[in-house]
Amino acid sequence: MQRLLITIDGPAGAGKTTVSKLLAERLSYIYVDTGALYRGIALAVKTSPVPVSIDDEKALQNLCQSVRLHFENGEKGNCLMLNGMDISDQIRTPEISMLASAVSAKTVVREYLLDLQRELGRQKGAVFEGRDMGTVVFPDADLKFFIHASLKVRAARRYEELRDKTKGISPKAVEKDMEKRDHNDSSRKIAPLRPAEDAISIDSSDLTGLQVLERMLEYFPRQYTSTSTLVF
Repeated sequence: MQRLLITIDGPAGAGKTTVSKLLAERLSYIYVDTGALYRGIALAVKTSPVPVSIDDEKALQNLCQSVRLHFENGEKGNCLMLNGMDISDQIRTPEISMLASAVSAKTVVREYLLDLQRELGRQKGAVFEGRDMGTVVFPDADLKFFIHASLKVRAARRYEELRDKTKGISPKAVEKDMEKRDHNDSSRKIAPLRPAEDAISIDSSDLTGLQVLERMLEYFPRQYTSTSTLVF
């Protein structure tokens, strides 16, 4: 049976990561968190021994050419490695989230990661989660989804994720940061956040991850969702 290339786009906190992982597991596909790649570049900028301004394209280009980003299966699952170090936890802070949003608007960064992402998807059999997977990176993907939810719902979800990891964080601050990131992502000139014209849009505001998954599976050809092909 032909393997598919599936994209799942949407704003922060909409539940993309949860449903992307569930779908990849259900189909025995590779899961690729492309947002983590941008966060990895953001962390590289922040921790560079030589200060790097995100407005200095030459410096950003040199940084991209000097880092090694890839995914590895570790004890915690799919881990993002930066120059041989597991940075999966370090990239999940509000500071890195905001910096990643700014970095993702830079042409040199997008070009560097575009090649990397397309190479990862060359063999298909993969679920790519991000913000421009269906519009820019894989415009010919076999199936495209756009997962969204209200700002308040998304902010509440993100707060629950962060409150035990980030000292002093408040629900109001999380919502404010998310609103700012939404604006940055949707208004940037390069690959703005928006659903592809042929994407299937799903509002996850009142749905669990499993309910979103079941709704997504309704759009798959029958041979991909028969009980004999699903992995539980």
